[in-house]
Amino acid sequence: MVTTEQVMAALAGVMDPELQRSLVELGMVRNVRVQDSRVTFTLALTIPACPLKDQLVSEAQAAVLALDGVSDAVVELSEMTAEEKHKAGIGGTEQAGMAEHLNRIRHVVAVMSGKGGVGKSLVTALLAVALRREGQSVGVLDADVTGPSIPKILGIEGRPVVSPLGIVPVQSRLGIKVMSINLLLPGEDEAVIWRGPLISSAIKQFWGDVFWGDLDWLVVDLPPGTSDAALTVLQSLSVSGVLLVSTPQDLAAMVVRKGAHMAEALRVPMLGLVENMSYFVCPDSGRRYEVFGPSHGEEMAQRLGVPFLGRLPLDPRISELCDAGKVEEYPSEAFEAMARRLLEVAPEPLRSPVQPE
Repeated sequence: MVTTEQVMAALAGVMDPELQRSLVELGMVRNVRVQDSRVTFTLALTIPACPLKDQLVSEAQAAVLALDGVSDAVVELSEMTAEEKHKAGIGGTEQAGMAEHLNRIRHVVAVMSGKGGVGKSLVTALLAVALRREGQSVGVLDADVTGPSIPKILGIEGRPVVSPLGIVPVQSRLGIKVMSINLLLPGEDEAVIWRGPLISSAIKQFWGDVFWGDLDWLVVDLPPGTSDAALTVLQSLSVSGVLLVSTPQDLAAMVVRKGAHMAEALRVPMLGLVENMSYFVCPDSGRRYEVFGPSHGEEMAQRLGVPFLGRLPLDPRISELCDAGKVEEYPSEAFEAMARRLLEVAPEPLRSPVQPE
């Protein structure tokens, strides 16, 4: 049976292509276990969203499978701590989060709802497009790490590149800068199976290690719920305020109120509420139908003490354009009016992030 020492010796021959040093020398190989012909080990990445992750995993597996008596090699992923990276001489503490100090972002808006399926990603994309049409410089940070859809909606297929200033986001046709975990995966259908700490770390690195440059607006697409990812964004990023998204159903309204209470507890300003899927206009008759029941958006906004920014229709054209990656072509006069309203109510300057108590 193969030994742990043999596995480590094999992995010592695998080099990090960027650093030109062995994975073992860098301290990236952990917790080697051998059971019969199966070898399991942990590979600690420098960052969870490492663009070279798949190459490192593939080469490490190949090195172990080349050993006599090994039929299966399982690689588990974790992240190196800042202290471990410093000891390994990776980057250096003076370079950590360097991009964050170079970025100049006037407003950071988190699009939030306590419930999934209300259209947060769509609202994020349409808001970014509407702000861009108003002449603003705009970026989108896709914080929905396990369910990213922003690249698909905006038709982005390129991959971010690493520059001396940090990771450079990919731009849409209209010039919206986008950073999403889906842009780093080998395929858009690849699943991100991470626990909360890794997801939170990736979001922080999308903020601190991405060279956004000068932006008027950075729109953050939050995942549903009020747990780790949302908490990380609201506590760690310099969020100007939260945009709440709801639908007419009472259930959606109830869960959205949970998100509002979270923002209130963290002392993050609520910039307004948008009601999505509010109505459907029949293309033949022009008659308006409230498919999901009567609107409660204005009433809920009043109860929460936030501006009601308006209602968005249930429009099949939006679905078609999103599937085709052409949502930037959608002529949404209603959303452009909301964007102008948001320009009026957005606070300035940016607030400092709230630290956990």
